[in-house]
Amino acid sequence: MSSYCGIINIGDVKTMKDNRLFRILYYILEKGKVTANELADKFEVSVRTIYRDIDSISSAGIPIYATQGKGGGIEIAEDFVLSKSLLSENEKQQIMSALQGLENTTIQQENELLTKLSALFKIKNTSWIEVDFNNWQNNKMYEKTFNDIKSAILSKNIVSFTYFSSNEKETSRRVKPVRLLFKSQDWYLYALCLLRNDFRYFKLSRIKNLETQAEKFENSFDDVILKKEMPNDNKVRIKVKFDRKVAFRVYDELNGEIIEDSDGNLYTEIEVPNDYNLYNYIFSFGDGAEVLEPKEIRMQIKEMINKMAEKYIT
Repeated sequence: MSSYCGIINIGDVKTMKDNRLFRILYYILEKGKVTANELADKFEVSVRTIYRDIDSISSAGIPIYATQGKGGGIEIAEDFVLSKSLLSENEKQQIMSALQGLENTTIQQENELLTKLSALFKIKNTSWIEVDFNNWQNNKMYEKTFNDIKSAILSKNIVSFTYFSSNEKETSRRVKPVRLLFKSQDWYLYALCLLRNDFRYFKLSRIKNLETQAEKFENSFDDVILKKEMPNDNKVRIKVKFDRKVAFRVYDELNGEIIEDSDGNLYTEIEVPNDYNLYNYIFSFGDGAEVLEPKEIRMQIKEMINKMAEKYIT
């Protein structure tokens, strides 16, 4: 099947890019068929102006037409393909840069798109970013988990896995995968959990025995807005003193006000969930962190340290 390729001279391209005509063109290409009233509302002009714009687009060589009556509207020929000349050199470079970043999260077959566009645009594929999902021990399972979940999202397959939650419980889950999210140094799966019948975050590093089921789901999650903050009503504000030897982590990880004393020690306040996360985080600094307030948290940490010390008496 042949494709109609829009051939537009440079002057027409510049004119369309500098006003709403170009935006109207892309809007119709995206929607398929629209009404003049819809376009008038979208671009805040009169219907008469829309029809003048349609004439201008048509005169630029684009097969756009309007049909009257029930089911009618404004549309562009199905086999129309935008000429690559509609893209400026800067826009082509932006597309290539974006795909270069995505290349690291796609399977090999999909990466061929980058090579094809590079040849089409006559732009060298400059390598500017690299993402490695594996840890320094080169554990390939993390990368496989990511790619399997990504494939399941695109194909709308239910996935099952074993999950190790923060409360030390191991559960079997079946979920409808919605989206992958990178936040605070970790990858998460946002999914509709069929066990809880609610949306949940699952940290990829805690997902084991992942299997893609043959069962598919019909739900469209395109409009789902991800909750970027974990709900937790049981929060506590702690005042912490950090040794200068861990200053690099403090500045990397904490965003609040940080005060430095004459010895280079750092003081700040952190609001965190009052659960295992608090103690795990403080202990991750070793002897480089000391909780000053509140007193009850300080005493709890002291008690935990004493219990740990007892394990190493003999």
